[in-house]
Amino acid sequence: MRYYDAHCHLQDERLAGFQGEIFALYDRLGVEEVVVNGTGPEDWDAVAEMARDSALVKPSFGLHPWKVNEVATHWKLILSQLWDYYPEAGVGEIGLDRWIEGHDLAKQEPAFLWQFAQARERDLPVSIHCLRAWGRMQELLSEVSAPERGFLLHSYGGPAEMVKPFAKLGAYFSISGCFELEKKEKQRAALREIPLDRLLIETDAPDMRGPERERMYRCGRDETANHPANIVHVYEFVARLFEMPLEELVEQVEANYRTFFCGD
Repeated sequence: MRYYDAHCHLQDERLAGFQGEIFALYDRLGVEEVVVNGTGPEDWDAVAEMARDSALVKPSFGLHPWKVNEVATHWKLILSQLWDYYPEAGVGEIGLDRWIEGHDLAKQEPAFLWQFAQARERDLPVSIHCLRAWGRMQELLSEVSAPERGFLLHSYGGPAEMVKPFAKLGAYFSISGCFELEKKEKQRAALREIPLDRLLIETDAPDMRGPERERMYRCGRDETANHPANIVHVYEFVARLFEMPLEELVEQVEANYRTFFCGD
């Protein structure tokens, strides 16, 4: 079976020194491609280097909403140059966040909208982060044109009643392993509303770790980190969530991934 991770952060310092192990496991498990998302100027070069070193890595470059208050004024120029040099890259991780302390939507929104417009103009896949800002996110996406291929709401944690309106606007939705945690039953009910042809799967590694499992992979130095090879466990969880055979889910997600990320 072929697995695809729609959103992760292999460049994260918590995974430093484990990349060789990770890629060896990818090969053994049948992982075909992983989307590695940059979050700011401090990690964009690392993402680019990974993409140069491995055909499994699909790079994505974006300014995360947590970084808008600390970025240099020429960040748009740097991003534009990266997208010019890596035309196969995505846009992300970008978005809105009212959860983080000291959030500033007055800065987050224009940064998000400029990057979203770049995805549309360049016809690139875009990965959107949203926390405690779902209503405002829907308003903004309703007011602008989306890329023809749509957009990805990564690790979707919004309400069930917003799934259909977002899908109508062009959304894909990716599910991460943290939604298997016992306390996430409300979110699981919302995830069951996702149309199968808009479903993607991610680890968000080294974040969004799921519950303890017998065969869970671990990163040696940080017991709390989510190992990227746990992507198979997330697929297994999602297959149970949608009450469908794992083989059928794998085929559906591959088709969705290739439509959204590859334009197939």
